[in-house]
Amino acid sequence: MTKSSELPMTSLGHVTPLKAEFFNRDPRQVARALLGKLLIRKTPSGILVGRIVETEAYLGQGDAAAHSAAGRTARNSVLFGPPGHAYVYFIYGNHYCLNVSCLPDGVPGGVLFRALEPVAGIQQMAKARGIELARESDVKKISSGPGRLSEALGITRDRDNGKSLVSPRSDLRIVDDDYRVRRVAITPRIGIVKSAERPLRYFIAGNPFVSGRSRQD
Repeated sequence: MTKSSELPMTSLGHVTPLKAEFFNRDPRQVARALLGKLLIRKTPSGILVGRIVETEAYLGQGDAAAHSAAGRTARNSVLFGPPGHAYVYFIYGNHYCLNVSCLPDGVPGGVLFRALEPVAGIQQMAKARGIELARESDVKKISSGPGRLSEALGITRDRDNGKSLVSPRSDLRIVDDDYRVRRVAITPRIGIVKSAERPLRYFIAGNPFVSGRSRQD
């Protein structure tokens, strides 16, 4: 079993990096299983770590809300590639969204990362977001939302699209520290028009860092 010796993050204790096989299955399974895992960015200034607390599944060509619904293009090709790779897109002209590819090579599917609970490198992430941590509640502003978490971790399409999230050489990875999620809540996805009724949003029930608080019930 691969342990934290591969990664310069001794303060986190023992962790197990996820492998491509973890993502080689139905996005609904992956979206749920990702809850509680750690998303890690290695930077020259230190390690940034957030616990995944909210995700959304996108099911490929049979899902009208998925970017891959209309078929393969240069923009969405990562979703049709091997599992475990970052698919990053720019939205609303002001922020990036991070997804991970699922299912076997050639079959589209992915999971959107909607929110993280900051774990390490919190001051650095807050600075990237332009947030002054004057109150404890300010930490919730760092990465509760797909655009916010991407900004906090410096995720952009140019830098990260197509990047492996499972390679030991990657500066953006997902690991398991044996955190156990007690209860998962499932609701329709947020901010979409097509296939909006499908219950494909997953989050750790009661976690204060989940985005879209009004849509938790």
